[in-house]
Amino acid sequence: MRLKQFTIVPAFLLLLSCSPSKQISTPVSRNSLETILKEFHDPHGKQVLVVAHRGDWRNAPENSLQAIQNAIDMGVDIMEIDIQKTKDGHLVLMHDQTLERTTNGKGKVADHTLAQLKKLYLKGGHGVVTEHRVPTLEEAMLLMKGKVMVNLDKGYDYFKEAHAVLEATGTLRQTILKSGHPYAKIAQENGEVLRQVPFMPVVWLEKKETRQIMADYQRELKPPAFEIVFKTDTSAVLKEFNAIKKAGARVWVNTLWPNLNARHHDDLAVEGKQADQSWGWVLDRGSNIIQTDRPKELLEYLRKRGLHQ
Repeated sequence: MRLKQFTIVPAFLLLLSCSPSKQISTPVSRNSLETILKEFHDPHGKQVLVVAHRGDWRNAPENSLQAIQNAIDMGVDIMEIDIQKTKDGHLVLMHDQTLERTTNGKGKVADHTLAQLKKLYLKGGHGVVTEHRVPTLEEAMLLMKGKVMVNLDKGYDYFKEAHAVLEATGTLRQTILKSGHPYAKIAQENGEVLRQVPFMPVVWLEKKETRQIMADYQRELKPPAFEIVFKTDTSAVLKEFNAIKKAGARVWVNTLWPNLNARHHDDLAVEGKQADQSWGWVLDRGSNIIQTDRPKELLEYLRKRGLHQ
């Protein structure tokens, strides 16, 4: 049953739109931002960096301030969030272009003003409406400032607007922008931004132009990391992760769902209880950044292997 929207909301509920709950468990451990930055820019760093996909969305609505705070308290190194732009030009955290899946609203994000979106409630992963509100990018960056690195996804069309928010909040150096476009297109459209924040190319190993795209980026930009996506484990590039690191970039692999990693995915590790065939397999190829939907379990696995503080 869909909950009705109310125009008058109790004050204690409004607080959820700008700050996460205070009742959060004490973190097991957490690297400082300086340690994370040092590791991220060291392709041969000893720690494997953990990326929380849309925050801790299993225990709070995805892309909510609470999901972000939960993941920070777990000790993740990088927070992946998604951004969309409102009708009146504000950037908000939202994966979809439409509102139905993640909020109790209807229609496109781009057809609503920020004030209209702030009246909505976010849905949890179970599809039930919660008391959490849609955060702005500014609110999220202020929450994460000085704590974790941030990966802005779904934001290529908003690079310039996002850059302005990052500059205003003093979070430029801790934020990673990314795109799957070749270097020439990125440089033409957003060249001035590339030099001011860490930029990570996304490459699909099944594409025949993958090697050329990577070579162009390594020659022109020397990115600190490459995000590698692969549906099968037959690509020769999988044997070259150490060479990529030797050239100066970390290797980011997504273990979110099977078609991003040749079925070496999170659920195989957690539900299938085959972590060595999932995260272990990815690590054995030389990956040293893993984006996951199971941050708590991945952190525990890496700590047992001495790969995360």
